[in-house]
Amino acid sequence: MTTAPSEFDHGVPWRKVAGLPQVEIVEEGMREGMQIESADISVERKLELLDALSQTGLRTIVVGSFVSPSWTPQMAHIDELVSRFTPVDGVTYTALALNERGRERMRHFPLLRDPDEVPRTLVHLCDVFVRRNTNRSQQAEIDEWPAVVARAVESGATHAGIGINAAWGSNWLGPFDEATRMALLERQYELWTAAGITVDRVWIGDPMGWNLPHHVESQLRAIRQRWPGITRVHLHLHDARGVALLSAYVALRTLGPECTLVLDSSVGGMGGCPYGGHGRMTRMIATEDLVDLLSEMGVDTGIDLDRLIDASILAEDVVGHPLWGHVSKAGPRPRRGRLFAVDLPFIETEAEAQHFRLGAAAYPNARSPWKTAITSPARDAVDGIDEGTVR
Repeated sequence: MTTAPSEFDHGVPWRKVAGLPQVEIVEEGMREGMQIESADISVERKLELLDALSQTGLRTIVVGSFVSPSWTPQMAHIDELVSRFTPVDGVTYTALALNERGRERMRHFPLLRDPDEVPRTLVHLCDVFVRRNTNRSQQAEIDEWPAVVARAVESGATHAGIGINAAWGSNWLGPFDEATRMALLERQYELWTAAGITVDRVWIGDPMGWNLPHHVESQLRAIRQRWPGITRVHLHLHDARGVALLSAYVALRTLGPECTLVLDSSVGGMGGCPYGGHGRMTRMIATEDLVDLLSEMGVDTGIDLDRLIDASILAEDVVGHPLWGHVSKAGPRPRRGRLFAVDLPFIETEAEAQHFRLGAAAYPNARSPWKTAITSPARDAVDGIDEGTVR
């Protein structure tokens, strides 16, 4: 890879856009991504990818799921994976467990943080999807709320979250409206409040990719207007129809600086639930695309975009097929010592476009019409500014 001091040396002027919330990224490639990929991917290859992701500056990585290998064979060796990977200081590692048996397995690994450290109630808006996905009904989820609250009270919890999944629509029941979402959130909020526990966060999932930017904006405005004390918003958006990154951007511009926006994403955009009807085509926001967008907006993620792009290229090799990120294919916007050569030959293929990271080795046989060297006073001026820039 082309040497660069850091991903923040792409010439981004470090001015944070006024009024933006704090942003946290949760990397889901090893869980949401791997669960829809081949079960034949070896533990060794998964270790290679997990260790690469750990070196990118990502602060939260979901390593997998403690679930039945009968129905999710991709997670059959999750215990071995967690036993063998190389943790990095400063990175929070977590995992998914859907029942007590899974949580008990997870407790054997103290390194893993419980993703539900703050108690939360949750309900799916789609009764069909939750039956397909967890063999439970929507009503069973609702009936469990009092027990969740009671355990939280017993443990001395002072804060809690509320959540809805399949929030904007379902491939089996169609779209859901904002009134339905708010009603189910209201019921959870009242239950926690009656128990004397403050609700300060909301989780909204979209496993079948029904999110639309204007619906996301309206929903977040309604939540903040109804419950100003909810300042932490966690979005799990799927990208089946190509608008998840735009929806995340709208969320970023809708929430204020008093809020924290947590965004789930996946290296290369891989992801999908086998029970949702789209398979791998459900996809997620590609982490490298999200980091690039945030960096361009002046949001310091602490993530090395160059290393993250390398991890995305590695992920394609691990899963054995192309993934869906854009920045890993075209590179970040070149600036500050990384501008393209003015006599660059014809670049036509995806492989040749990798010159942004591989240099001339990416286009050994590319055609070039330039008989003499191209000169440009404008480029000379830019290069002069770069040479004079203190890094």
